[in-house]
Formats: sequence, C-alpha cells, structure tokens
Amino acid sequence: MSSAAETVKKIALELGGKNPNVVFADADFEAAVDNALNAGFVDSGQVCSAGVRLIVEESIKEEFVDELVRRAESIQMGGPFDENAETGPLISAEHREKVHAYVEKGVEEGCVLRTGGHFGGEEHKDGCFYAPTVLDNVERGMHVVTEESFGPVITVETFTTEEEAIATANDTVYGLAGAVWTSDSGTAHRVSSRLRHGTIWINDYHPYLPQAEWGGFKQSGVGRELGIAGFDEYREAKHIYENTAPAVSGWFRMPGQ
Repeated sequence: MSSAAETVKKIALELGGKNPNVVFADADFEAAVDNALNAGFVDSGQVCSAGVRLIVEESIKEEFVDELVRRAESIQMGGPFDENAETGPLISAEHREKVHAYVEKGVEEGCVLRTGGHFGGEEHKDGCFYAPTVLDNVERGMHVVTEESFGPVITVETFTTEEEAIATANDTVYGLAGAVWTSDSGTAHRVSSRLRHGTIWINDYHPYLPQAEWGGFKQSGVGRELGIAGFDEYREAKHIYENTAPAVSGWFRMPGQ
C-alpha cells in the first residue's frame, strides 16, 4: 500500500484474518463439530479465512469441546504421498516455531491445552508437522486470540447471549470471514448482518464462490476479488457530459437553464 501510494496506484489487498466461528446451542451438533474441524484445521490452518476462533454458547460448551478434541486427536498427519494423511505439514520449520510460540504463550497466559501443542510423533520428525491443537478457557485479550498464528490452533471462547456473541466475534482488528451456526433463521440473519467481516457463512464453513466478492474489513484489507466487485477493481469510472441544448450566454447557469 505504501509503494502504491507513491504513484497513486489503485490497489486491492486481501490480508489476514482472525475469524470467528459462532455456534449457538440450537445448531446441528454433528455438522457444527465437523465443520469446526474443517474451519480450523484444513490446510493445517494455513488459510487466511480459517475459523480458528471457536465461540460456542456456554450451555453446550463442554460437550462440544469434548467431541471436538476427540475428533481432533484422530486426525492423521502425513506427507503428500501418504494416502492416509488427512492434514499435512506447515510451510517451514521457522513457521512451525512461530505457531508453537503462540501456543506456549497462550498456556502461559492461562489457556488450557486440551490437545496438540507438539510436533507429532517419531514418524513426523522429518517434516514441519504441528498437531491439531485446541486451547480452551481463553480470554479475548490473549495474544493467541488477537494475533494470527496461521497454524492449526483453535481457541475456544463462550457466550451466553446473542449480544455477547456478536461483541465477541467483532472484537478483533481483522474482519475477513466468519460463520454462524443455528437452526433459527432469525438468529442467523440478525447475527450475520451485524458481524463486521467480509464473508459470513450460515451453517457452513469455507465454501468459496467465484460469483461472490471476497475481501475483508479493517486490517483484513481493502478492495474485493471475485464477483462484479472484483471486476470493478480493474476498471476506472469516467464521466462524459454533453450539452445538447442551445448555449446560454454567461459564465454560470443554474440547472435547467
């Protein structure tokens, strides 16, 4: 953005995210758990729109997180030629150390490490693997919640009211994507309309459509890709005015003269 400013270039930037995945108590439990895994762990969390902030209603939190942890522990790590692999390595050893540092910082700040937080077993020693990780009992101001680790690390927050869910989901400098899980259509649309994120999925996570614009609010960037809005990023508006009425003398005319 700084370089573009020197010559006043138009620019679109799709940047990072710290994306909320909001689960209400009346959501389809099975689908919500399954998609929470997909939201946080697909591509080992190396996705700008990864739903790594799990925000679940207090009344179902224990049951939901217990099941999430159970399934996370069954995810098979492996390389590109391992037919049984369900998730792969991180991009580099340096990045793995960065992700691990966030997890260690979270535990230091009071998070409860429910699963993961390690590099895998002996069979993973030759790769930059990091086990799917769940951090429970997190608070909104912790580094692992506010900063993007870009790894397979899901943090768990809770809420008791709709207003609290919205406030928690919006409490981030980012605003790229998020999801709302509920069987109540009114709740789904009220909450999704008030979330300050460029894409909101209802009862789903991670579908991308070329017809729909993609981009974020706040520090998640400016401009849009895809859809009609994406085409607009490559166009410049031009205004041409032609007066077909007889000219009126004088340097100034009111509209209609």
